[in-house]
Amino acid sequence: MTNPRIAVVSAGLGEPSSTKLLADRLRDATMTALTAHGQHAEPVDIVLRPLAQDIASHMLTHNPSEALDAAIKEVVDAEAIIAVTPTFNMSYSGLFKSFFDVIEEGQLASIPTALGATGGSARHSMVMDTAMRPMFSYLKAQVVPTGVFAASEDWGASGLDRRIAREGQELADLMVAMPRRREADPFDVEGDAFVSFEQMLGHA
Repeated sequence: MTNPRIAVVSAGLGEPSSTKLLADRLRDATMTALTAHGQHAEPVDIVLRPLAQDIASHMLTHNPSEALDAAIKEVVDAEAIIAVTPTFNMSYSGLFKSFFDVIEEGQLASIPTALGATGGSARHSMVMDTAMRPMFSYLKAQVVPTGVFAASEDWGASGLDRRIAREGQELADLMVAMPRRREADPFDVEGDAFVSFEQMLGHA
């Protein structure tokens, strides 16, 4: 049996990126908490900055590049998601929103999800409740109670460390207690269970 995968999506625009740093720390906290449960996971980093042009093109043409298609597949097939965005005008970035916009409706349903955001000052911290939670609620993801916002002055502070550890623990607990339930595909029939159209007519 393979380890569950955690898709770690970061939408930072700079290099280096505080958004990617927060995503990495949330990933590490989740992995540590899973280890305490006696479980392991395989993290998959999905950095959106190199995919920006592919995302914009897909929104216009509905024809994803191979790289974007692979990134989307990693997210929708994951057992958990960590999603982190920079904050602009009290909301998520356009790149972050556009990536989740090109994922088909319903494909994130029931996935345990942890949210994070970065910004220049604490006055943007409401982004977690005013923008991110409503979006992922609409997408029917299972979002953990804690959300971590990291302002510039938070880095190196013990309070940020505690919030990261708490959210990582919550995501690990949710992965263990309520693993993602995948709905069976009604058209995915194997072996002798398959009934052809001719057979159905014969039984009519």
